[in-house]
Amino acid sequence: MGEIVITLLRTLIVFIVLLLLFRLMGKKELGEISLLDIIVSLMIAELAVISIEDINISMIRALSPILLLILLQVTLETFGIKSQPFRKIVEGTPVMLIDNGKLIEENLRKHKYTLDDILFQLRQAEIADISEVEYAVLERSGKLSIFKRGNSHFTLPLILDGIIQENNLKILKRTKEWLLTELQNRGYNQIENIFYCSYMNEEFHIQKKDQNERV
Repeated sequence: MGEIVITLLRTLIVFIVLLLLFRLMGKKELGEISLLDIIVSLMIAELAVISIEDINISMIRALSPILLLILLQVTLETFGIKSQPFRKIVEGTPVMLIDNGKLIEENLRKHKYTLDDILFQLRQAEIADISEVEYAVLERSGKLSIFKRGNSHFTLPLILDGIIQENNLKILKRTKEWLLTELQNRGYNQIENIFYCSYMNEEFHIQKKDQNERV
């Protein structure tokens, strides 16, 4: 009876600690969970089970690895926010799988995507054939974003936090020189001062960085 009570108390303690720690990590939808989130979550789940079942281990010792994982998670995410190259390494970048109704075989092979995978997701989107798709982009979360012909406009960010997204320029069939020229013609000579820039329907949407947040 005593061991049952101890186990229940440890379960309650672990639940409360994990609830507080995951709130600290921030809210994310399931589809937005990154590889880092998955790894940390799996390791925490395993450690949580051990801390509950093994009553011979003190709670401090059992929770210490969990606290370390949360600290690593928060630290790496904070670093990822400040360093876009690091974020790309950890989370990856969007990849075009269908371009103007044609499959990009190289990208399919690179990301282990089969024709069955593509067709399944098209059926889920109520699309009968690949020819109906103008663009399909595999997002960092693993979700496939589909743009039907004539029903939507497709764009990708060209600048994020002062850094030109050269991969997105290639997808949109534009060059870095073209982007710099267009921005200069509009009075934007310092790329590092642009927080967000996209291009759609031959128009730019540009947001400059907050003066108070510049380093």
